Amino acid sequence: MTLPLNPPFRADHVGSFLRPAYLLEARSRHAKGEIDADALRVVEDRAIAEIVKFQEEVGLRSVTDGEFRRTYFHVDFLRQLGGVSSGEPVAVQRADGKTELAPPVIKVIDKVRHVRDIQRADFEFLKSQLGPNSVGKVTIPSPTMLHFRGGRAGVSAAHYPELDPEFYDDVARAYGEELKSLAAAGCRYVQLDDTNLAYLCDANMRAAAVGRGDDPNELPHRYARFINKVVAHKPEGMTLAIHLCRGNFKSTHAASGGYEPVAEALLAEMNVDAYFLEYDDDRSGDFRPLRFLPKGKLAVLGLVSTKFGDMESKDDLKRRIDEAARFAPIEQLALSPQCGFASTVHGNDIAVAAQRDKLKLVLDTAREVWGDA
Repeated sequence: MTLPLNPPFRADHVGSFLRPAYLLEARSRHAKGEIDADALRVVEDRAIAEIVKFQEEVGLRSVTDGEFRRTYFHVDFLRQLGGVSSGEPVAVQRADGKTELAPPVIKVIDKVRHVRDIQRADFEFLKSQLGPNSVGKVTIPSPTMLHFRGGRAGVSAAHYPELDPEFYDDVARAYGEELKSLAAAGCRYVQLDDTNLAYLCDANMRAAAVGRGDDPNELPHRYARFINKVVAHKPEGMTLAIHLCRGNFKSTHAASGGYEPVAEALLAEMNVDAYFLEYDDDRSGDFRPLRFLPKGKLAVLGLVSTKFGDMESKDDLKRRIDEAARFAPIEQLALSPQCGFASTVHGNDIAVAAQRDKLKLVLDTAREVWGDA
């Protein structure tokens, strides 16, 4: 059994990496007004060139820019859509009494539209750094991020008296224009990062959705239709994957629960090409939901944690892949870390060297399970 020639690959990854100290320093100087955006971009370019080389030296076929130009995985993209507003980070008190910053709140205040190319210039730089055997991957937030956290109250009733179909159609059209822009630049691998379907596996998050006026049993099916509207705009030859995340801020999580409440909508109803699923610990439940995986789709099992530096055992990974293969054919499975190493600029509590060790473990295990092309 050989590695697929098109993405996702048997050994893949979610996308983000720990920012080097010199990049964090430059971002801090930019925030203080000490350097301008052009000077910051020069530093970002240097860091991205280095992280591309790192990924290729490790042996990855899919290569990202590490999300090095972003503060948050979702806000930096969504705020560039017309009709979308975001405030500043807000201070929240944790259960242990400490205060930390939460991401800005996203609101839809006007008709959603694509007013500029958002990722194209970033992808063009990434592409300029790629070796001949690498495939550049662009990660963007799922369109559901414009709805779930605010619910109906987060979307302007003046501009969208009804969400369905006008709001969903406008967002899908805006996403479609961004995908076409990326395709025109040569991008053929895009990943949607989605926390909300994973959050709907958590009892507390489901209760919060009810409090916002949504039905947590209906919402996964509505989101599947929503994302399918985006898929309908997907350019020919582009692989569109989705990654489900239970929270990945500074090695913490936000949600728990197996995929069963969303499995049928996610796997049987959604028309994406592949699913990156977190399976790094008991919070993710068992592999039974994989029984809904249709033929021709790939489930990338996130069995290797990016939250902590403790190394997984190759034998344990193989055992878990065998368990998953009881519910979906092994030729429709692949392996990756459970999430990125830095979904926000802050990064996870993990050493830089552990990134390499974890990725090498994924690659070595995948070669032993599926062979090598």
